[in-house]
Amino acid sequence: MAGCASTGHIAPQDSLKDASTLDAGHAIEAATRAADADAAWPDAQWWRAYRDPQLDAWIARATTGNPTLAMAAARVREAREQAGVARSALYPHVDGNMSVMRKKWPDNAFYGPGPYADATTWDNTAGLTLSYDLDLWGRDEHAAERALDVAHVRAADARAAQLELETNVVRAYVGFSQSFALLDIAQQTYDQQARIAELARRRLKGGIGTQLEVSQAEAPLPEYERQIDLYKEAIQLARHQLAALAGEGPGAGEALTRPALSLATPLPLPSSLPAELVGHRPDIVAARWMVAAQARGIDVAKAQFYPNINLAASLTQMFAGGALLSFLTSQATGYAFGPALSLPIFEGGRLRAQLGAASAQYDQAVDHYNATLVAALKDIADQVVRVQSLDTQLETSGRSVAAARKNYDLANEGYRRGLTDYVNVLIAQSQLLRAEDGEARVRAQRLGAYATLTAALGGGIDDPANGPDAAKLAPSKHIGPFARIAGEK
Repeated sequence: MAGCASTGHIAPQDSLKDASTLDAGHAIEAATRAADADAAWPDAQWWRAYRDPQLDAWIARATTGNPTLAMAAARVREAREQAGVARSALYPHVDGNMSVMRKKWPDNAFYGPGPYADATTWDNTAGLTLSYDLDLWGRDEHAAERALDVAHVRAADARAAQLELETNVVRAYVGFSQSFALLDIAQQTYDQQARIAELARRRLKGGIGTQLEVSQAEAPLPEYERQIDLYKEAIQLARHQLAALAGEGPGAGEALTRPALSLATPLPLPSSLPAELVGHRPDIVAARWMVAAQARGIDVAKAQFYPNINLAASLTQMFAGGALLSFLTSQATGYAFGPALSLPIFEGGRLRAQLGAASAQYDQAVDHYNATLVAALKDIADQVVRVQSLDTQLETSGRSVAAARKNYDLANEGYRRGLTDYVNVLIAQSQLLRAEDGEARVRAQRLGAYATLTAALGGGIDDPANGPDAAKLAPSKHIGPFARIAGEK
């Protein structure tokens, strides 16, 4: 029954990695041991941990009107409709046709001297055709399943796009907040320097200072002014970026005020790592669905090697001559019905090449899943290390700021009393500026790292249950009636 075409042992060569067999690394394992047993995955509205109503409202605004998400949703709708197209092959098809034509018959030996010679009559026909593919080997069914799997891929891609947008909005908002903090430092530094310059001028006027001290005190002021303008520019550019992420014009961001970010809520890691870890990421779910889709592609290619049986029937009504609608009541009715069998015999290697291509596509999907799995674990481990490091850096940068401020206060007081040289004040001020700048950047990086780690954990937007069953990730061992009998369909 397989004709002369042979699969020739063409089969996939790669296999899926099991997340539980991968070494998660010390960072994830240590975080897992320290995790609360009741720790849950990130909430779907994880950004509320920042406790900033303006951020909450802006993310809602961005996810409502963003053209990227609208495009992703359109791709999901398209894939679902394509799945419907593929599914339609499983059902009987009935088509109707009708032809209403006014015909001039020729006058020659072939048609004459009959009644139609040199006559003009109506020549009308109508018909119905029925076709039904028995799909004994599951070709159409597997094609429909593959199309539905692709729709699942697009849905997971849409969830990944939503998570990426949410994360990008939070990161941009954190940068927006950081620019305000750096602007404060620059403005405070400028004000401090202006007071020192005024003190130097008073000392010179009182005869206890020098013109050099005045010049040294006034020299940094233009640079501090430049830094103030730089951070004001960054604030405005951040408004434009947030407006663009929301899918709106730059003017929409002008209403944004200074953020009030706070991150008092820790981010505990669930204890079931790493097997459950990556299943919550939409990119992993999408990769698994693509493997399932390509597995069904192999089943479709295998079914091509077997004969195809199609049931067909037709009913026609025709009439030449008479009135316009006479053919509807005439007795000129014809019909035909019966099975049609097509059998591959010599295909010039086409079927084998199609199966080989389907197997290679399956291997590509498997390799993509494996690569995505490895990258996901690396991403999570990196972010765990980064969050832990930034927690430590925040503590040390706070001590650095306290020490630098104390040193600056002492140098400034000594200079005011005439006990120390201005160079000491300048050095202490530079140290304080660097310390405060560093602390502000660490705080912003920590806020951003929370968003990145949450995204690496899936952002609470997906669940392993949304992915395919393990049985769907491999091609069927048998096809057609054999698979149905064995329960492997």
